[in-house]
Amino acid sequence: MTPVAWLVMAIAIVVVILAVGYVTMTNLNRRRRLQDRFGPEYDRTVRERDSRKEAEEELLAREERHTRLDIRPLDQETRNSYARKWSEVQERFVDAPGFAVTEADTLVTSVMGDRGYPTEGFEQRLSDLSVTHASTLDHYRRAHDISGRAARQDATTEELRQAMVHYRALFQELLDEVHAGHDGHRAVRTDTTEADR
Repeated sequence: MTPVAWLVMAIAIVVVILAVGYVTMTNLNRRRRLQDRFGPEYDRTVRERDSRKEAEEELLAREERHTRLDIRPLDQETRNSYARKWSEVQERFVDAPGFAVTEADTLVTSVMGDRGYPTEGFEQRLSDLSVTHASTLDHYRRAHDISGRAARQDATTEELRQAMVHYRALFQELLDEVHAGHDGHRAVRTDTTEADR
């Protein structure tokens, strides 16, 4: 081979190495960003899908759908009203734990709707919430599971109590006054509600 051919081959190899490095770094940065954003939901999605690529594509699709939603904070009066309703549900738990768990589920769904989240289907609610509330999704899953067993009268009082605790975690997060920044992460709360007490 001539020196020019060697030079062309060397340049081509360098270009290929740089391109592979760029693609690798882009994928790693995307993965890191998704892991930061979705937390434990990232790992769960990877376990449930056939490949990491498929899982990451799903998470990116969730983000895309989320950008089209009209998610908004609740005004102070609405937040206070929900906080009072939650207190009433907790009080009813003493006499009717199964009914209180059902009410808690309904209340969480209602807050979601008022915040602008679509409320059709449990799996879709999980998907929509995962973008900005990934840290409390396991609470919601557990509460929903216990609530389903309670409807079949197959849950103990202790499990019903746990469901209330799990529902409260998501309820409180949804009720909190937060504003999303450009990256979609939650920012500083502006005030507190009766539900904080």
